[in-house]
Amino acid sequence: MELPSVGSPAVVEDEADHDAARPPYLHAMLAGGIGGTTGDMLMHSLDTVKTRQQGDPHMPPKYTSMGNTYYTILRQEGIARGLYGGVQPAFLGSFSGTVLFFGTYEWSKRWMIDMGIAPSVSYFTAGLFADLAAAPAYVPSEVLKTRLQLQGRHNNPYFNSGYNYRSTIDAARTIARTEGFGALFYGYKATLWRDLPFSALQFAFYEEERGLAKRFVGSNNIGLPLEILTAASAGGMAGVLTCPLDVVKTRIQTQHNDVPSSNASTQSSKASLSASTSKHSSHNPSNPLPKQNRPISTSSPSTALRNHGAVTLDTSSVITGLRIIYKTEGAAGWFRGVGPRLVWTSVQSGTMLVLYQTLLRWFEQHPLVGPKEDFV
Repeated sequence: MELPSVGSPAVVEDEADHDAARPPYLHAMLAGGIGGTTGDMLMHSLDTVKTRQQGDPHMPPKYTSMGNTYYTILRQEGIARGLYGGVQPAFLGSFSGTVLFFGTYEWSKRWMIDMGIAPSVSYFTAGLFADLAAAPAYVPSEVLKTRLQLQGRHNNPYFNSGYNYRSTIDAARTIARTEGFGALFYGYKATLWRDLPFSALQFAFYEEERGLAKRFVGSNNIGLPLEILTAASAGGMAGVLTCPLDVVKTRIQTQHNDVPSSNASTQSSKASLSASTSKHSSHNPSNPLPKQNRPISTSSPSTALRNHGAVTLDTSSVITGLRIIYKTEGAAGWFRGVGPRLVWTSVQSGTMLVLYQTLLRWFEQHPLVGPKEDFV
């Protein structure tokens, strides 16, 4: 393909686009933080559905279709501790993580473009750098959020996940006391394995699609319908492509060492680490229950199956985890929860990126900092 020469209208327009897309860092970080947090909170219930499907230790699984899972959790456990379990750590991690993410993304993207690196490469690489910078802030919150989502309500009579935390604070204290502080970073590598390619693909798709939309419309303001379409499709495509990595991440973060327990209904904090029973429907908690081990643990790698048929993912290695899932569950195991993940990433990305652009335009009209304060 013939490239336009320097000084041509295409190049001048491209350079103008790059200059116009350079808001002050404070604006970018606040717009990204508000947009990202809003998107995460809006889609938290669907993320819970995805987590239940991916981390369900029962075989056959209790949760099947997206609609069935959503309705079952809502009917049995309600909204606050069911569909919105783990929302507190999700909120804190989302805001801090997206603030760091967008600040790093804008800085690294601008630096690479100024160094003469192709925009498409700059967008992709900036997404990687941004996620590396944000990971230390959001991974601990992701661990807490994922376990609380999988658990649902305290002393949940409808679903046993192997966890039984009273609150977010209790979960953090229990994990630190019984598993060590490092357990709050369980799945750190797996999270990076999922989020680095996701962010890179998402922003590569988004920036390229937005560039096409600008050329189609003939303006930098592409309008709300195209803003939504480009943002949602970029997030959805990246979400589907990285679903296998998300499955492994979920299982690694919800794994723990099996601890024998003589009473499956024990309400102490140590019960969150104990083996317990499958609860596919309501029952009388006073009845004795058959014991069940979590199908995921942190012991040495193994492909052994539990007696209920669920695969044991005894590894912290993403590659090994992918291999175990494929051997025991086939390609379908890689894409457990792909439906809610597609919807979640599409709506979350659409909300985040549309709000991001909208807030940037608002900040431009009501600046928090002057143009001279933008440290490039």
